[in-house]
Amino acid sequence: MVHALAFYAFAAVLLVSALMVVAARNPVHAVLFLILCFFNAAGLFLLMGAEFLALILVIVYVGAVAVLFLFVVMMLDIDFRELRRGFVKYLPIGGAVGLILLIELVLAVSRWTTNLVPSDAALNVNAAENTRMIGRLLYTDYFYPFQVSGLILLVAMIGAIVLTLRHRPDVRRQRTKEQLDRTIADVIDVRKIESGKGVL
Repeated sequence: MVHALAFYAFAAVLLVSALMVVAARNPVHAVLFLILCFFNAAGLFLLMGAEFLALILVIVYVGAVAVLFLFVVMMLDIDFRELRRGFVKYLPIGGAVGLILLIELVLAVSRWTTNLVPSDAALNVNAAENTRMIGRLLYTDYFYPFQVSGLILLVAMIGAIVLTLRHRPDVRRQRTKEQLDRTIADVIDVRKIESGKGVL
């Protein structure tokens, strides 16, 4: 009974916080709701007995990724009205991506099976503890999907950098090519001054 109540409490807060991440107008509030969402997901993992995943979720995502998002959103002066101007233009592409994700979620919920069947050694619960079993599954049967997920995160990181990179005229930037192309004549002016005619 206690486990059921805890599950429904964590799940309800998780769904509400996930909805607020998308619906919040203030990006700082959205990141804070995302941190709350991660904490509740970690609670669900604990209820399932996956304590390693719960701790990794709290340490990596809450302790590093979400806090990094929060600092980036607070420190960068991003004009979100400017970013929303192309919403209608990119709506068909976003709708197609959302439809694909919805189909994937429906297939996952309906227990759609693929050819990626874990080996018997990896599924032997009594052979190893939780952490070793996860590592064995990730780096044997699910090695290629694991690498693909890393590439997807890399593309997302590059996209975030491109979206936030702006060239402002009032900010001084380092010009490496001009610095490397400089000669001595460009930076040093040698003048001969006669004795007694110098200027203080």
